Amino acid sequence: MAQTTIEWTESTWNPVTGCNKTSPGCKNCYAERMAKRLKFMGSVRYVNEFELTLHEDVVQEPLSWKKPRTIFVNSMSDLFHENIPLEFIRKVFDVMVKAHWHTFQILTKRASRLEELSPYLPWSKNIWMGVSVENQDYTFRVNHLRKVPAAVRFLSIEPLIGKISRIGLRDIDWVIVGGESGPRSRYMDPEWVRIIRDKCKKQNVPFFFKQWGGVHKKKTGRTLDKKIWSEMPQPKLRRKLIRL
Repeated sequence: MAQTTIEWTESTWNPVTGCNKTSPGCKNCYAERMAKRLKFMGSVRYVNEFELTLHEDVVQEPLSWKKPRTIFVNSMSDLFHENIPLEFIRKVFDVMVKAHWHTFQILTKRASRLEELSPYLPWSKNIWMGVSVENQDYTFRVNHLRKVPAAVRFLSIEPLIGKISRIGLRDIDWVIVGGESGPRSRYMDPEWVRIIRDKCKKQNVPFFFKQWGGVHKKKTGRTLDKKIWSEMPQPKLRRKLIRL
């Protein structure tokens, strides 16, 4: 486990590290930059740098963390990467179910595989599932997410790199929006953020504005129209179809 400065969670847990780029939001991947740095520092977890690596010895870790916390799963990878076997994903899910005192947040860009594997996974109330949406072209991921019986379905619209004028929020429980940070960060128009915030308000979907981003994200902050938006979702009971 590692503490994190990510505003919408408390800790991170990485049973998998490494990934590969799958859409424009990945262009300036923070995890890839961090993996390179950690390899240079001699971290045993990153000897393969950002190549996909499964860490079997990490899978059981949350069971030893007795204090309840909110945990971002695979901040340094994507649990639904096409090269991660279903058997391994199920091991991760089984631990999350057993560690019922924690809340686990999973985020993927591989929404079609998420939908495909969803019936084979146990969706307990403490497992939240999200997809990344960076511009209008990738809103199709929301349709896949709707098929998943997670207690919380959420969207991470970060980095927001283009206007999203059409996005359906039916059966979506939470929306996070943020700008890109780092040395090559791309521009985010404030009006793009307001469009999404206003859709959330109209449809009573909790809205969380994470950051403006940029090279100095601490200076740019996370205030939108003189307000800090930190709304959180309420888990829901949903019908589950599990295939063994």
